[in-house]
Amino acid sequence: VQLQASGGGSVQAGGSLRLSCVAYGRAFSTYGMGWFRQAPGKEREFVAAIGWSGDNTVLADSVKGRFTIARDNAKKMVYLELNGLKPEDTAVYYCAARRGGSMVRTPDYDYWGQGTLVTVSS
Repeated sequence: VQLQASGGGSVQAGGSLRLSCVAYGRAFSTYGMGWFRQAPGKEREFVAAIGWSGDNTVLADSVKGRFTIARDNAKKMVYLELNGLKPEDTAVYYCAARRGGSMVRTPDYDYWGQGTLVTVSS
């Protein structure tokens, strides 16, 4: 499966963005999906994940209450709603797909999109 993320941009602190990720390929509904981010000079970190049916979601503690993950299997899309953005949320955000394994572990994801940049100014 190929993934393409979009929706990044520059916003002021407190602002909102909606990231989208479209999947090209078959059997999208059988993949667990996740969002990760990588800030300059830092390792890639887990942000949010959603199970294949959409019923099971996990969020990193740093984004709980501010970010929401959702998916639309009919459209082969996964979304990340970012609210209450902070300067420390500045990073390249990646969507990823996995067949199994942990929802939060980077190595358990099999396919990665190209990333979309989110910049939050204070």
